[in-house]
Amino acid sequence: MFRNNYDNDSVTFSPQGRIFQVEYAAEAVKQGSVVVGLVSKTHAVLVAIKRNAEELSSYQKKLFAVDEHVGLAIAGLTSDARVLSNFMKQQCLSQRLTYDRAMPLETLVSLIGDKAQLNTQHYGKRPYGVGLLVAGIDETGPHLFEFQPSGMTQEMLACAIGARSQMARTYLEKNLDKFPDCGREELIQHGLRALKETLVQDRELTVENTSVGVVGLKDGAKKALEFFKVHDGAEVKEWINSVADDSEATAEAGEGEGMQVDE
Repeated sequence: MFRNNYDNDSVTFSPQGRIFQVEYAAEAVKQGSVVVGLVSKTHAVLVAIKRNAEELSSYQKKLFAVDEHVGLAIAGLTSDARVLSNFMKQQCLSQRLTYDRAMPLETLVSLIGDKAQLNTQHYGKRPYGVGLLVAGIDETGPHLFEFQPSGMTQEMLACAIGARSQMARTYLEKNLDKFPDCGREELIQHGLRALKETLVQDRELTVENTSVGVVGLKDGAKKALEFFKVHDGAEVKEWINSVADDSEATAEAGEGEGMQVDE
């Protein structure tokens, strides 16, 4: 993108009806490492690739628990994500103190959408440079929502945001019909396969750079909840190995079909 006369603030429309500061914030989301979200009838899953800024630094967290029934994945500026996640935690806590119940997902996501939209309407403020995938469960079942820097929020069946996320979206679109009936383990494996599609050739999913967040119903029960939990390190090793085994089996099958035997 290039500078023009209409991108000095986030309250001025260009003659084409565009707000360039919001579009620049959306570009910041595209620079972040990819995160993928999926939802079935019983569970919602978030998977993410973690980055480290340099060899001497630790990997940056990508998944955060907001309340026992909801968590989020981030792509973009982590500092902006921290502000939004703290706001969401405060709202959930206030809901529990006032009404003694968990906050509905749609209400929570609408609140951060309104908060972000205000920054596009007041001079001197800038949009949040982060995209969020919010996964959780409430009285109506598991849900997945996407939040964009413009303040727009929408419920999704599956979604991927961040760098090279289009490849993950392609995988999700091809397998969309399978997700509603998937169990917990199957849904996680689909998420990791979508994540794997985004990797450059010399990178692989490892226990250091992969995070998985899961929330849903315990054993298909209607009222017993599996609270949102982020799985890192050794906890994700088995899932990563299962996805790697699938890839090797597929590759071997492809080689077998391509072989020609002289008679």
